[in-house]
Amino acid sequence: MKIVVIGGTGLLGATLVARLAADGHAAVAASRRTGVDALTGRGLAAALEGAAAVVDVSNASRFDAAGVMEHFTVATRMLLEHAAAARVGHVVALSVVGVDAVEDSPYLRAKWAQEALITASGLPHSIVRSTQFFEFLPRLADHALVRSEVRLPPVPVRPIAGEDVARTIASVAVGRPVDGVIELAGPEVFRLDEIVGRVLRARQDARRVVADPRAAYFGARLTGRELLSGDAARIGSTRFDTWLRHSVEAP
Repeated sequence: MKIVVIGGTGLLGATLVARLAADGHAAVAASRRTGVDALTGRGLAAALEGAAAVVDVSNASRFDAAGVMEHFTVATRMLLEHAAAARVGHVVALSVVGVDAVEDSPYLRAKWAQEALITASGLPHSIVRSTQFFEFLPRLADHALVRSEVRLPPVPVRPIAGEDVARTIASVAVGRPVDGVIELAGPEVFRLDEIVGRVLRARQDARRVVADPRAAYFGARLTGRELLSGDAARIGSTRFDTWLRHSVEAP
């Protein structure tokens, strides 16, 4: 089965392409590095020719409100147009748990807009909403840095290993479209500030993490369980301690 991965040379995309290839599929990594521009459509028609499914795990290159909205609306419209023309049988998109519960985050508003476009397209589709990846927790610390402190709201989170996300998306892509949402989360619940602090300490990062209920999360004010998945979520198998040990040991 030919499966095209938009954003297929990024952290998750490359893992997904490798997973699909290992499972015997013809996985195509589509990104600017391979001659495909999701925003302009350059190279999309050729990449999608003969594809049974397309998976969009791309991310914005700009994270200001206008930039992130442009990426997830313009690129999604372009992808849907080309997918329809190529008669692709399954459109899969990675989204974020909490996208329907957090209204004041520019990033999550843009992901919500992306979901709406896919749902309204009429194409067979599956939207996979994932919780935060373990691999992105250090970047979250960078984003939350205020002077010399990392300030994060003490809210519950259930992060997941990127490898588990790739495995689930690969399974979804080769399956029947659900024409709806699948949620995905890790096996354990943590407090956001505490798990970020554990990652920094393991990496000998001396930055202090402060639990601040007023701190924003990608522009949003969180009050409770917005970042937790529902009861029907698929649960990854990799525990945080296992991932952390391997990530620190990796060269």
